Amino acid sequence: MWLSSWLAMLPLAAQVLAGSGEKSARTDENGIRRIQLRTHTLAPPYLDSDMQSRWWDFGGNTIIRADQYIRLTSDRPSQEGWVFSRLPLTATNWEIEIEFKVQGNGNLHGDGFAMWLTKQRAQPGTVFGHVDKFEGIGIFFDTYKNNRPGTVFPYVMAMVGDGQKPYDKANDGKDNEFMGCSARGIRGASIPTKAKLTYFQDKSLKLELMYKQEDQWVVCFETTDPPTIPSVSYLGFSAETGELSDNHDIISVHTNNLYDTKKKTDYTDTGKGSPKAGRAKRKSKKSQKSKGSWSWFLFKIVMIFVVAGGVYVGYTAWRAQRQRKSHRF
Repeated sequence: MWLSSWLAMLPLAAQVLAGSGEKSARTDENGIRRIQLRTHTLAPPYLDSDMQSRWWDFGGNTIIRADQYIRLTSDRPSQEGWVFSRLPLTATNWEIEIEFKVQGNGNLHGDGFAMWLTKQRAQPGTVFGHVDKFEGIGIFFDTYKNNRPGTVFPYVMAMVGDGQKPYDKANDGKDNEFMGCSARGIRGASIPTKAKLTYFQDKSLKLELMYKQEDQWVVCFETTDPPTIPSVSYLGFSAETGELSDNHDIISVHTNNLYDTKKKTDYTDTGKGSPKAGRAKRKSKKSQKSKGSWSWFLFKIVMIFVVAGGVYVGYTAWRAQRQRKSHRF
């Protein structure tokens, strides 16, 4: 019994050791390296074996269908639902790609859903199912036009909240808008609908949408003067329905930490920007990387010995138990 229990743990130990590396990392043609953040990623079946999620909380009228979607609201009046990360997103540069679906049976529909990066988490409220006067940034996928002449709906817009200013719901957030765009075909599209938000601290913020044609991204907005997003921000999604309704589904969420591998060496601090100082800085980084590699290698060796020791102890106990049983007879 002891031996079988320890042997069963070997694949799990191997998975932990392998999963701790950067196998999910990849670098594109522009030199941007992406490393997946599992803590902020959602994909079917969404829940663990005990029907819970290690990294996310769900609430309101949210329904989870493990093989298809996380439904924030069903196509029924007066619903609200949300899903929020348990840990804050602390990466300096990141990319969040979501696949979603908004559809329903009625000719009239509403109200929409939102993506959040805010200090507040899991707090229901009146802004697409989330609390008003938030601090951070909200991306609103608004499908119902209240009072905004000259604007084509559905409309996607970003609002930067300071914790004090309320959302102007009566006018579809016109006075709150940071940037936005019309996206007429985003509801009920025949292809997978997606949004991708990319952020480089103090450098750029860009929102891209996919709804016209599969694998074709359309830039909704982009700026080289991005807002300051709180260093401790939780990633979340919420939706609401009023008298009019829709199904608001989150299909998947993929979050990556971004690194610019082509970034030039910064010759600062020592040597007044001299090449010698730069070489010293690179040498120091190389030494730190080497030390980190050795530390990881030693950690693996220690873990292997721990697992092997556990197997040996379990086998010894099992063998002694068998011998005691044989002496009885």
